[in-house]
Amino acid sequence: MSALTEAEAHCAQMVEQSDPERFRALMATSEADRRKLWPLYAVNLELARAPWASKEPMIAEMRVQWWVDALEALRAEGTAPPSEIGPALAGLRPVAGLLLELAETRRQDCWPDGFEDHEALWRYLDGTAGALYLAAAQLLGVDAREWSVLRGQAQGVGLAAYLCAVPEIERRGRHPLPDGRSAAIAGLAQAGLARLAHGNLSRQARRALLPGWESRAILTEISRNPACVSQDIPRKNGLKRQFSFLRHALAA
Repeated sequence: MSALTEAEAHCAQMVEQSDPERFRALMATSEADRRKLWPLYAVNLELARAPWASKEPMIAEMRVQWWVDALEALRAEGTAPPSEIGPALAGLRPVAGLLLELAETRRQDCWPDGFEDHEALWRYLDGTAGALYLAAAQLLGVDAREWSVLRGQAQGVGLAAYLCAVPEIERRGRHPLPDGRSAAIAGLAQAGLARLAHGNLSRQARRALLPGWESRAILTEISRNPACVSQDIPRKNGLKRQFSFLRHALAA
């Protein structure tokens, strides 16, 4: 396979520096899969950062709108966004609709308003993690009959990542949870575990979800100790964690 282009290499570097857990998961996949997914996860980083570009919601939303417009052009005309990673995004045209869904959902992050209820949070998780992992699955050629189940499981993966981010979101002056009481947080984690357990996926589909390999353990811990969401969520020690990751990688 040919060497990475400059834009592809920049995508890989972005993921390595800013999303090390996802980088680690991708390094456990084939080179062909990585080349498909580096651009996807790089543009995901851009979309996640855009709402935080300014403390002024309107200015932040202008940055999100820039990406919405760029992704509309990619979907409609195949035009690469005018950015450093733009040339690498041409291969994402088949999933540009999902990326637009993700970008539109990220508008929520521009504004200080919290989620009205748990249903609103689940819609957010579906529009972010659900859309992202479904895009990954489509790029990897996962059968369409698995998309619905995979997207549902992706919501559980997204919840685990979101709950890990609660302390940082709170440091930014936001209220990330619609109900911060322990019972509500534990119930939310249990609902996430139920989504992860719903339906069986092929090995190919599991490979698309590999970056969320630790989600079940995270949500299990939170369901038992909901207070940990305001701190660093406990993880397995280094060696046990490494063995756990290898087991998931080999199964994907």
